Amino acid sequence: MTTTAELQNPIVTRPILGVNVAVGSYDKVVQHSLAWAEERQSRALFFANVHMVMEAVDDPAFLRLLNGADVVFPDGMPLAWALRALGERNAQRVCGPDATAAMLAAAEKAGVSVGFYGGSQAVLDSLIGAVRLRHSNLNIVFQESPPFRALTPEEDLAVVDRIASSGARLLFVGLGCPKQENWIMEHVGRVHAVMFAVGAAFDFIAGNKPRAPRWMRHSGLEWVFRFASEPRRLAKRYLKHNPRFVIRFLRQLLAGPA
Repeated sequence: MTTTAELQNPIVTRPILGVNVAVGSYDKVVQHSLAWAEERQSRALFFANVHMVMEAVDDPAFLRLLNGADVVFPDGMPLAWALRALGERNAQRVCGPDATAAMLAAAEKAGVSVGFYGGSQAVLDSLIGAVRLRHSNLNIVFQESPPFRALTPEEDLAVVDRIASSGARLLFVGLGCPKQENWIMEHVGRVHAVMFAVGAAFDFIAGNKPRAPRWMRHSGLEWVFRFASEPRRLAKRYLKHNPRFVIRFLRQLLAGPA
């Protein structure tokens, strides 16, 4: 397994409305994460879409939190297009669900232990069942569905102890944005694992929510599919954030390098 000292091609980032977004690939996710896991490092990997970037624009504290992560990958095609507009011609989308699938396959092959934190118990049970069907040799050492409320300090310490005792070196966190990003950053240095904020990946893998066809995902139309699936939940988000993102990013382009 590659060590951090042997890693080549460091991950480059470019600011998109203040958020440092990585010019990455699934290979880089796997390579860097396995190297960090081998050394039991505590790391934070996020996957940003337009919604997350605009939440950071509106909330300076959330912006600081995102930029405190080790890597923020472009989960949505609009961010990949934005990176290309900034001169990164080879920028590609690196979304949470697909990164999760790539990491689980790599962990199974490398013999790296994994854990899952988040979701309802029903979703988590379905998720674990689906993962075991696809990766029969994967070492799943931790799984926990937390209560839908803030944990007490004692409860939180117990969770950290359970994760540590399990030996999980890759931890997939599905609490929804921004709760999962906040949770991970609060536990960097306390949970000695590579932590991924993967949100909807739990529901997709568990089969609770359908994913857009591959052609829609690659052409930047996944939002249309998701909006059609959950119009009430997503309408306000898309109407609020998408036009503002386009206008603000065009201003960034016209202003040139800071």
